[in-house]
Amino acid sequence: MNDEPQQPQTEGTARPPRPRRTGWRRLVPTWRTVLGTFVIGVMLLTGALVVGYTLVEIPPANALAVKQSNVYLYADGSELARDGEVNRENVGLARVSKDAQHAVLAAEDRDFYTESAVDPGAMARGAWNTATGKGRQSGSTITQQYVKNYYLAQEQTLTRKAKEFFIAIKLDRTASKDEILEGYLNTSYFGRNAYGIQAAAQAYYDRDAADLDPARAAYLAALLNAPSEYDVVAHPENQPAAEARWNYVLDGMVKEGWLGAAERAGLRFPMPKEATLSTGLSGQRGYLVEAVKQDLAARGVVSAEELEHGGYRVTTTIQKPRQDAFVRAVQDQLMSRLDPEVREVDGYVRAGGAAIDPKTGHVVALYGGIDYVKQYTNGATRRDYQVGSTFKPFVFASAVQNAASTQDGRVITPTTRYDGTSERPVQGWSGEPYAPENEDGVDYGEITVREATDRSVNSVYAQLAVDVGPARVRQTAIDLGLPEDTPELHEGPSVALGTATASVLDMARAYATLANHGEHGTYTMIKKVTKDGTEEIALPARETRQVISREAADTTTSMLRSTVENGTASAAQAAGRPAAGKTGTAEEDRAAWFAGYTPDLATVVAVLGQDPVNAHQKSLYDVMGLPRMNGGGAPAEIWAQFTRDALKGSPVTDFSLQLQTASDEWDVDLPTDPSPSGSPPPSSAPPTSDAPTTRGSRPPATASATADGGTGGGGTSTTAPPPTVSTAPSPTATATVGFPDGFPDAGLTRGSTG
Repeated sequence: MNDEPQQPQTEGTARPPRPRRTGWRRLVPTWRTVLGTFVIGVMLLTGALVVGYTLVEIPPANALAVKQSNVYLYADGSELARDGEVNRENVGLARVSKDAQHAVLAAEDRDFYTESAVDPGAMARGAWNTATGKGRQSGSTITQQYVKNYYLAQEQTLTRKAKEFFIAIKLDRTASKDEILEGYLNTSYFGRNAYGIQAAAQAYYDRDAADLDPARAAYLAALLNAPSEYDVVAHPENQPAAEARWNYVLDGMVKEGWLGAAERAGLRFPMPKEATLSTGLSGQRGYLVEAVKQDLAARGVVSAEELEHGGYRVTTTIQKPRQDAFVRAVQDQLMSRLDPEVREVDGYVRAGGAAIDPKTGHVVALYGGIDYVKQYTNGATRRDYQVGSTFKPFVFASAVQNAASTQDGRVITPTTRYDGTSERPVQGWSGEPYAPENEDGVDYGEITVREATDRSVNSVYAQLAVDVGPARVRQTAIDLGLPEDTPELHEGPSVALGTATASVLDMARAYATLANHGEHGTYTMIKKVTKDGTEEIALPARETRQVISREAADTTTSMLRSTVENGTASAAQAAGRPAAGKTGTAEEDRAAWFAGYTPDLATVVAVLGQDPVNAHQKSLYDVMGLPRMNGGGAPAEIWAQFTRDALKGSPVTDFSLQLQTASDEWDVDLPTDPSPSGSPPPSSAPPTSDAPTTRGSRPPATASATADGGTGGGGTSTTAPPPTVSTAPSPTATATVGFPDGFPDAGLTRGSTG
């Protein structure tokens, strides 16, 4: 114990030091540290904002007003078309209807008049997603979108986002909300090469922006979200999505008090008019440019937005001589035989076609319609008509690929026998009862799969689809080349009858895969792309893979050769080359198809019925004065003339097939002209068919083979003399066949169907 007296603490005496922090407490920052860090962070951020605001000036308008055209070339380098001319007419806000203003605000920025120029939260999300490669994320206000459209480039970078941020803030201080909205309405893109609300109102509804009512204004506002995809005339298959966006805009107008609920309830979707474009895209040029643009975007080469800024030079795979041959064939075999003044139904006729080199995957010719300026919708790329019986080969190919068997366990081959009775209920299907009718209700009794293919018998193929498995059939069609999102590509027995609405180009890709022995490659219309005359843009490498076995593809080819020789596709013989193909007819004869190929060229042709006023699908009964339009008529005749002319001067080559071992299959030796020109062999008059009439007052047409099934039924044919078969015994049989002397090789005469 210390005996010295303790000194009392006096004021001013230093306090003892705080105990030192130990353990985990050392890792936790003190409140002084947190506060200091926060203050410093705020100061740095404020400083950065001040510096950015000071340094970033409002620039002059970007080069959109003087942007370049895009140039499109044929495969040989000759010019195909130019586009990119800006279609825009600036108007003051007073010349834009209030309904149009409100519709755009409801679609893009409902708080525009009350919010600040930027939305930091949405912008931060967009910047993060852009930086991390999660795709384009805008989250921008109308002010920011206007800044991007008018002052900046379209690249998705953090630098551009930062500039957009500061310019938008400055602009918001120097321009009124009305001025910004006016600028936005005049610089936004609405599709159809229309920049600005006035050009869009004219392009879609042939009226001024001042005259836009709520329904039409809401559609134009909906286009801002996806200008090309939501054009329901160019893309009828996207109408449900476009209408959903249209409803979203109208509901927003009601919510904001800009439109009465009663008026909104009475509005109906306003179909836009057919597009009319400059003569620079007239004829086939516009269809080709549109298809090339879609290919560029789909393959990730150049986006639609980038193309709109111009400066691209695109060399296509389109071969001008073959393109011209396609146009001539459609004119000779179809258009020249129409007389709308005598027959109203002749005015409903549309056509589409596509040809692909199976070995290279190049689309060498494409027919979109009579004239892009007169008929804007591309007949080669639209996906809204049933493909009919041209789908049936995919069912058989799937059967061979999957080693499928019948309900009683027999392996499915071309010689497997089925019950061809019309309206025979499908067996082994767990869904709704299904009993399809054959064309004209014809009962065929017991027939082979080959005969059912020749005559396009629906009852057999519906059963065949169930025996294979509808899911497998669907997958085979996708593997061959149909897009996975093809409309109406369902997993049920009706899929065999061609209820799917693939495009002509889609079907050409699938048939090209069959022609290429089951090897699927990248099919393209693009050969080379350069930017601003110097920079060459890299194209994705062509990828190929064996999607079905060669035996499955080649055995299907041999079946389709039989269809050309003694089935519904006999008109294709006029090509003068070994050919395989299948006819097809959509329900109610709204479309007639022929899909076929030689070893060197795969081509699909469709004749479509469409009302020129309201764009509704129409039946093709009585077109050209014929009772009905079937795939073996004009489509097969167009195919034959085009194929003959497109391959003129090239050697005549035969199919080299490896066939399904179990099938004892045979291949057809088509009589050919040994001359290099491949001119067609002489024809003899075909026998006729006496199929009964069951479709109202529509009598069956007379031909060597009538009707091609489609979704409505299979047809009849006159059976050719039996072939003599010689099959080589090997694990994969290679077969040839010779027909008896005097076998008729005539195609269908005018007035015939099939």
